Amino acid sequence: MIYLFDEFELDRSKVELRRNGTTVPVEPQVFALLLLLAENGERLVSRDEVIEKVWDGRIISESALDSRIKSARRALGDDGKAQRLIRTIHGKGFRFVAELKEAAAPRHPGGAEAPYLARAGDAKPSIAVLPFRLIGSADSYSAIADGLPDELIAELSRLRWLSVIARGSSFRFRSAAPDPIEVGKVLGVRYCLSGTVEIASSTLTVMVQLAHTNDARVVWGDRFVSGIADIHATRGAILAKLVAALELQIPLHEARAARLMASENLDAWSAYHLGLHHMFRFACHDNAVAGELFTRAIAEDPHFARAHAGLSFVHFQNAFLKYTPNIPAEVRMARGCAERAVELDSLDPFANLTMGRSFWLEGDLDASCTWLERSTTISPSYAQGIYARAWTHALSGRGTEGRADADAAMALSPLDPLHYAMAATRALSHIVCGEDAEAAAWAERAARSPGAHVLIAVIAAAAHSLNGNRQRAAAWAANVRERNPTVTQADFFRSFPFADTAAQQRIAQALRALKI
Repeated sequence: MIYLFDEFELDRSKVELRRNGTTVPVEPQVFALLLLLAENGERLVSRDEVIEKVWDGRIISESALDSRIKSARRALGDDGKAQRLIRTIHGKGFRFVAELKEAAAPRHPGGAEAPYLARAGDAKPSIAVLPFRLIGSADSYSAIADGLPDELIAELSRLRWLSVIARGSSFRFRSAAPDPIEVGKVLGVRYCLSGTVEIASSTLTVMVQLAHTNDARVVWGDRFVSGIADIHATRGAILAKLVAALELQIPLHEARAARLMASENLDAWSAYHLGLHHMFRFACHDNAVAGELFTRAIAEDPHFARAHAGLSFVHFQNAFLKYTPNIPAEVRMARGCAERAVELDSLDPFANLTMGRSFWLEGDLDASCTWLERSTTISPSYAQGIYARAWTHALSGRGTEGRADADAAMALSPLDPLHYAMAATRALSHIVCGEDAEAAAWAERAARSPGAHVLIAVIAAAAHSLNGNRQRAAAWAANVRERNPTVTQADFFRSFPFADTAAQQRIAQALRALKI
């Protein structure tokens, strides 16, 4: 993805800022800051969120943050007085106010770039469901604009004849008038579904249109009007109409049977989707907020399977990234919530995913893989499940399978917020196969991605060391020590419990040489 504004290009894949085609040198933290602000141009980004995403939540001085903002403005020819592109909201945070356009990064023949830009499902229909645009003020119902398309993605992903782009990528397109042709170029899909949601008094109006991405031709559109109490019936009708519009010979009752088991309690449903919004930011504060929202959803509806799965995901993040000190308790809660989700809906791919991830925390990769295979059997286009399976294959010593799954996950969700983790998994797969040059290239790309946590930098240090590049290995080792001086080799292998002892020993030897 490349963000275009004024005479600038912000190239996510190459980690470059260009002005009229010429690279503008910026420090990695400054680039990460610019990308964070650009990707969230529709809202204010708080100072706390900047610290969480750019500095991994480390304690820094106000002057350090202000210095990076100043450097970002200088790189763009802006300043604190004009605030032409980056605006400071005093006491609150920052807004990126330039008019943004999005473009696909150019494809490269072969090499490390190709899988990221691969086109998923060329042999069968493919679709991107975009977030709906909320018209007016909906107060407590604002989650509907994201919730409806999110559930359409989940339901459509269960159908084997259709490739569905994951939420993490399709939800990047939040413009008021998305260009279907551009969506098709960036995400590699044939169809694009967009819509609007308007709530006036007690009436809900949803308008949707399906466009073909080769010429932006509208294939089908419809308008749904109902009382707010009928929201769930409206959701089912949208899915049924969509299946019919694609003109595929699948009985309508099978499409309806694929509907996920969701809560009929609107308050619980809204809390769940607001929780997803925070959960997918992958930051300590947002993870805590997500936990509160999932807990509220469960209090409203104890039988809401996906809310229990969301809470399991939150506890997994707490344990994996050490957001809280009591790791054993988080491990137990991750398992318990996942078990409850599966008990309530055994055919929900998200519930099965969280069950598989809970076994990661105990190093039981065989059990983990069983549950992850189940999640992707239920939902073959489930990018997160495929990525999680790739990670498990890599740690189990099945590098070829891990590499194939990592490629498939990146193809299904080329703009995923977890792309850095997918790329890091590809790097681990190469290490397992003894392909150190490829491992170093993928690890470098993963570690340079905005949002990548410190353990990804550890992988980059090890991969470069194994490849014989002492300079890059030392640079990433220094990056690890700067970001978190307490990280040890034991911490790394606790989070990455290799069953393949040969790969673990190679990585351990490389880290010892780097004093990690």
